[in-house]
Amino acid sequence: MRPATLAGCGAIALWSTLGLLSRTAAALPPLQLTAMAFAVSAALGLGLLARRGELAVLRQRGVVWLHGVFGLFGFHAFYFAALAWAPPAEANLINYLWPLFIVLFSAALPGMRLNRWHIAGVACGLAGCVLLLGGGAGLRAASVPGYLMALGSALTWAVYSVLARRLAAVPTGAVAGFCTATAILAAASHFAFEATVAPDATMLLGVLVLGIGPVGAAFFLWDLGMKRGDPRLLATLAYATPVISTLLLAAGGFAELTTALAGAAALVALGGLLAARGALSPAARRAAPRPILRAPHPRRRAGRWWRR
Repeated sequence: MRPATLAGCGAIALWSTLGLLSRTAAALPPLQLTAMAFAVSAALGLGLLARRGELAVLRQRGVVWLHGVFGLFGFHAFYFAALAWAPPAEANLINYLWPLFIVLFSAALPGMRLNRWHIAGVACGLAGCVLLLGGGAGLRAASVPGYLMALGSALTWAVYSVLARRLAAVPTGAVAGFCTATAILAAASHFAFEATVAPDATMLLGVLVLGIGPVGAAFFLWDLGMKRGDPRLLATLAYATPVISTLLLAAGGFAELTTALAGAAALVALGGLLAARGALSPAARRAAPRPILRAPHPRRRAGRWWRR
């Protein structure tokens, strides 16, 4: 497995802790929590760039900023709207179509052909997700706007992830800028639509850990995985997120260990194995990113401000 694909797996592992860590700050309104957590990740990311003298990576073309802010803020905006306008079970199920969309959209990338192993793997992962989250789910006409918002969140994250492959020349450090913009937009949305809740020490600790991990480092690792790793394999493995999250919640006493959970874990594991089998094919090993933004010729590098 490529190092970049392992980095993407690190993002999946961090996102699996989101449910458990969010319990510590559950009293905070969702947009306020998003703004605070992204403010932490933005501060850490910008601080690291400043220490390494790499703040110039934030000087990117408009299309890069549109891509990054659309992905991070757009996904969260759609997802929170879905939870507000539709039952959580249905909203989460529809939202978890994003790994399937990533696999399908990856077929349009150079060298990213799909084979039967990829399709079988993502199908098993989706089945495991449905088994785990689908209890009591059912379509309701009154919740159609929420379903559309959930579908929007899934499509947003899939498009963001796949397009990262075509923007492989953009340094991963630019994600710090996207986190900053997301924090600002989330804060503005919070003040417009929510009442502010004063956090206590426990909530602040939860926000700090969230900003460091699942709402911080995870996005940098995912960027690496999408740009340099195998997006088809990572998308299939992403179905492990709700399973691991539920296991962690059960370990913390917030959920039950059930037969459905065991079955979902087995299906997700099988899906990962099948997708890994597809990733080992000769065509998959020859895959390489073809960026839209290409690095300039070495002799011209000094004169280009966005590469300094």
